Amino acid sequence: MSAANKQQTKGKGVTDLIAGGTAGLFEALCCHPLDTVKVRMQLYKKSGQKPPGFVKTGINIVKNEAFFSLYKGLGAVVIGIVPKMALRFTSYEFYRSLLYAPDGSITTSNTFIAGVGAGITEAVMVVNPMEVVKIRLQAQHHSMADPLDRPKYRNAPHAAYVIVKEEGFKTLYRGVSLTAARQATNQGVNFTVYSKIREYLQQRQQTETLPSWETSLIGLVSGALGPLSNAPLDTIKTRLQKTSYASNESGMVRIVKIGSQLIKEEGVHALYKGITPRIMRVAPGQAVTFTVYEFMKRVLNGETNVPVPGVAKKKID
Repeated sequence: MSAANKQQTKGKGVTDLIAGGTAGLFEALCCHPLDTVKVRMQLYKKSGQKPPGFVKTGINIVKNEAFFSLYKGLGAVVIGIVPKMALRFTSYEFYRSLLYAPDGSITTSNTFIAGVGAGITEAVMVVNPMEVVKIRLQAQHHSMADPLDRPKYRNAPHAAYVIVKEEGFKTLYRGVSLTAARQATNQGVNFTVYSKIREYLQQRQQTETLPSWETSLIGLVSGALGPLSNAPLDTIKTRLQKTSYASNESGMVRIVKIGSQLIKEEGVHALYKGITPRIMRVAPGQAVTFTVYEFMKRVLNGETNVPVPGVAKKKID
């Protein structure tokens, strides 16, 4: 990145905040059903039968609990994902700005460090409490088509209230170390791969603005690599956050116990439960996120047209 480009990144905090939040909203609306399937696969207990795969798990949810059960926990995600994505991009750009070389360039390792910092920041500030609530909602096997089948947790705010009331506020931070480790590796890989491929294409094509299909493709590739590096962390985290009983054991002891029990009872491959829907969830999610984020930044900076059906395109001044 040139010194001129470095200078342009300064004072863009509000833009990153709004663009990141908007990107997060679109990502949640498009990809949440895949996340519900992933959680159900990770929570499946070995019962002597072959675990249902990705497609069958989704079909079973729709068949037994109605189609909109795939959107269980969406409220928690929407409430959390806007500040999460806003924090992700704002903190990433902030950490990145601290790591520029005097000539305005930034190394691959420093890009990775900025991504790790962004992942840890979002995990502690937003992601962990949001995921505890989301997983509790997604783990409920009740039919949304039957009005008499009343779940324990009615919606995200109610779930958060019940969890805090019955188990204490600290329950919202159960598994935070795993969440932070997962988000750190995710965003370290994600931002590094995305930024480096993007820089390569910008130099190759001699342009600062890449077409949306290229941005989506880069996001798809970068988004697929993170889950492969930390699937065991995510599976153990899901099991840990799903439990509702109190424990005096330290977080690390419970993490080791859950991991050991999972391997003993179901094998090492169980640590990778839900990896298919997770990649199918995260990869297109990042494609959507980066595409919307780049588009919104251009809109907010007055660099692109806003498409309005039936109205001639007009550039923002």
